Amino acid sequence: MKPLKVQIAKLLADPAVSAAHWGILVTKMDGKPGEKPIYALNEGQLFQPASNAKLFTTAAAMALLGPETTYETKIVGKGVFDGTSKLTGDVVLVGAGDANLSGRTIPYVAPALRPNPPPPAPAPLRYLEEMADQVAATGLKVVNGDVVGDDTLFPWEPYAENWTIDDAVWGYGAPVSALTINDNQIEVTVTPGETVGKPATVTIDPAVPYYTLDVSVTTGEAKSQGAVGMDRALGSKMLRVFGSIAVDAKPDVEEVAIEDPAEYAAVALKGMLEARGIVVTGRARAEHVLSSNTKGFIQESHEAIPQLFIPLVGGLSYGRGGGPSGCIEDCPKTGRMLKQLASHRSANLGDDVVVTNKVSQNLHAELFLHQLGATVVNNGSTAQGARVVRAFLLNAGIDKDDFVFFDGSGLSGHDLVAPRATVKLLQYATTQPWFLDWKASLPVGGEDGSLAERFAKAPLAGHVIAKTGTLGEARALSGYLSCASGKTVIFSIMVGNHMPGTHADRDAMDKIVAAIAETN
Repeated sequence: MKPLKVQIAKLLADPAVSAAHWGILVTKMDGKPGEKPIYALNEGQLFQPASNAKLFTTAAAMALLGPETTYETKIVGKGVFDGTSKLTGDVVLVGAGDANLSGRTIPYVAPALRPNPPPPAPAPLRYLEEMADQVAATGLKVVNGDVVGDDTLFPWEPYAENWTIDDAVWGYGAPVSALTINDNQIEVTVTPGETVGKPATVTIDPAVPYYTLDVSVTTGEAKSQGAVGMDRALGSKMLRVFGSIAVDAKPDVEEVAIEDPAEYAAVALKGMLEARGIVVTGRARAEHVLSSNTKGFIQESHEAIPQLFIPLVGGLSYGRGGGPSGCIEDCPKTGRMLKQLASHRSANLGDDVVVTNKVSQNLHAELFLHQLGATVVNNGSTAQGARVVRAFLLNAGIDKDDFVFFDGSGLSGHDLVAPRATVKLLQYATTQPWFLDWKASLPVGGEDGSLAERFAKAPLAGHVIAKTGTLGEARALSGYLSCASGKTVIFSIMVGNHMPGTHADRDAMDKIVAAIAETN
């Protein structure tokens, strides 16, 4: 058996990957400070972590928010009530940062344990429907006002710095909002016409009247190499669907981001209330709070938190600190009230961490970041969330110059991490009370999540527990590896500037993992 360094050198000398920038660090599970690593290459240099950033965000969330934390989304009536049947004022859907107001099955179920055939998927707006039922059960019949989607728990910063504009169309680049609905995305299905030349059919799910569709998709010849495109300008609610699809092709299903999730949720709720016989005289609209901060992101996110005080909470209250019921301003004089009409309690944070890491869910990671800011320093902005994560990582002993984060998911091209920072985090986590739950959230090679199709054969199947990451020409894989000797090692492999449109770097990465397992 050739030594590990010889095997890795040969793999990285392959012309298909040799021009890329590689960083690797492998250590013992209980590696001591100053101890020589098993293998190191450019371990102190900075790389784009891509979704390896989720390791840092979810670890901070487990440590600082707690795995049992939940959040409560509420519907309140705000105004003057005439008995129970009439409200002169607004019905307000108050976002609490719940990531799972959706049809998602939670807790996460590994593919091998899922029923076959699968049962019908839950309705994507099921929890909003349940809350609409609660509102109707109060006896409310008339709302002389608006239906408002309130996401003011966090400042309205839908996109972090350096998210690319073309990502904003798709579900994986959905905007961040404290009022998140169906992962802030819709499903758009393009089905070919019955005969060649006929227009294709386009449907959306959920069928909420939010986007206007501009469709120009034709049905092409059988087995033709048609392609469907989708485009939407930022700020626009016009979704253009164009191209062609072969007459014998399966429907093309795409996940498209919602422009303003709070507004979308208000539109959906208004329709649900009206379907239950409640008259709404106003319109559906969003209520945002804009950031007024003028500091630079680095300056703000690098400010120290002298004492990382961690209040473990079960949810945050209405808007910017008002209670869920009782009087609002001038209540004794005007009779205006703030009355809770419905609520929904989220799944616990630990279960959402599993979803986030297993399937690499970007939006959920961003919501963790904002919740960290809102809970720890009473400011749910992107920069303040990054500030809390940074303070957590410094407390964990990670060098201040080995990382910088501009978001929670790794979509930002400004995010930078050294492999030794990732390994340090993975080592630190092993000493923490939340470690086993957090480790269980990571994809398992050949079994589930983003590693279901990798490391599927012996001896690596089931022995690679790691987080993936892909962003443009950057890729990463970091986690825990059970080796031939039975010992577990920690590894981080990062690559930048690989050739576009190739998987050669991923193949080399997987061979490096195999070499590590074989030689240790």
